[in-house]
Amino acid sequence: MKKFFIGREMEQQQLKNYINSEQSEFIAVYGRRRVGKTFLIQQVIGDDYAFYVAGMNNVSLRIQLSNFMQGIRKKCPDVRPVKTWLDAFIALETYLESLPEGRKIIFIDEMPWMDTPRSNFISGLEHFWNSWASWRSDIKLIVCGSATSWIINNLIKNRGGLHNRVTHKIPLKPFALKECQMYFAARGFRLSTKQIAECYMVLGGVPFYLSKMNKGESVAQNIDRLLFAEDGELCDEFQNLYNSLYKNARNHIKIVTALAAKGKGLTRGDIVKQTKLANNGKLTLMLEELESCGFIRSYEPFLAKPARARNRVADGYQSPDTLYQLVDHFTLFHFQIMKKAVAHDPNYWSNSQNSHTYSVWSGLSFEMLCLNHAEQIKMALGISGIISNVVSWFGKGDERKAQIDMLIDRADKTINVCEMKFYNRPYAMTAKDEADIERKVSSFIEATKTDKNVIVTMITAKGIEQNEHSSCIQKELVLDALFN
Repeated sequence: MKKFFIGREMEQQQLKNYINSEQSEFIAVYGRRRVGKTFLIQQVIGDDYAFYVAGMNNVSLRIQLSNFMQGIRKKCPDVRPVKTWLDAFIALETYLESLPEGRKIIFIDEMPWMDTPRSNFISGLEHFWNSWASWRSDIKLIVCGSATSWIINNLIKNRGGLHNRVTHKIPLKPFALKECQMYFAARGFRLSTKQIAECYMVLGGVPFYLSKMNKGESVAQNIDRLLFAEDGELCDEFQNLYNSLYKNARNHIKIVTALAAKGKGLTRGDIVKQTKLANNGKLTLMLEELESCGFIRSYEPFLAKPARARNRVADGYQSPDTLYQLVDHFTLFHFQIMKKAVAHDPNYWSNSQNSHTYSVWSGLSFEMLCLNHAEQIKMALGISGIISNVVSWFGKGDERKAQIDMLIDRADKTINVCEMKFYNRPYAMTAKDEADIERKVSSFIEATKTDKNVIVTMITAKGIEQNEHSSCIQKELVLDALFN
């Protein structure tokens, strides 16, 4: 009987297509800790595998090999112990060759843990694939692991014998808001879209975190129980998360610490100044690793130029003005709230709902929520088919106090200037709000010399209260639009 499963339709179909192909496949499924990689694979293949093994954390080569061989020994009791990964993979070949004709699915979970120091694991895997599996048409090798950086650097970007050997990669991302809504509904929760958004703004869309929610408690009570109680199941998750992904997470944490203090992001030069890290290839790798895991994003600030789709990595281009921005909700909550919370208060979050701390955090996190659902916003605006870049703009010189956190720079000579407000009621524009928006837009047009049509777009939780100051808003979206 299959477990409770929501979403992932595209990834499920991809995986089904790959294992039903007429050639051998080397499939890497990767993503952050607790995002549901193993769950997805099990949902698709069930018990239809010829060989399964899961790596063990922090054990010796001898124990890793014994664990690996135990997967073969279940079917071949007489198989001999081995001392090297080369012999282990040769034993796997021998076992697989003894099976009847037909596809043979090999699922190796937590593969990065198998690569212990000086174990030559990659060499054994390389020999298995290059000299045997890739020459056949019936081998479906599926590998995954929480150490995303290991998967990317050792398999996907391998420059040695496994270069370009991964035939398919499936990066598994956290749920979007719509999938969270489906998940909660299927589990009997009766949460409003705003309550789901508030939960998302703390936990992100990580399925494991959501599974810990109790439908008999408010969102704030759940957060208190999981993060602020002395024995909260997620109170140590921040360190566990980064340590599981990166071999030496200390410097990665330095980077996200610096970015958490600057909502708009930092240039590479600013990151070097803030963290005291060396400006070299190791920093480049760490930034790429953080971006591949969805903790940060890189983007170019707005320039008065035609919008076009640009893949910075593919182009080999990186402007000195490129900004790196924190986009992970759980990380932001850690720095904005948990590190500043009153020690040993198990009801801290429930008692903070009307505080200034909550107001500041919710504003920042809602902006991040909109940024992470930019595609849904484009869809709601009816522009999903138009090439566009989602960027920010910051004034310099006389306009240095002007800041626009989200611009949708479109190829149809139009720019959506997005303002975002997270309130419990329809937002009532004030004279100050109207003046601020007019100042931002006029400063933006003057500084960039853009001749594009500028549409002021307001995204709110509960809509806008129409009054004498709301006419400056040309387009309005409410939170529900992010659930497309």
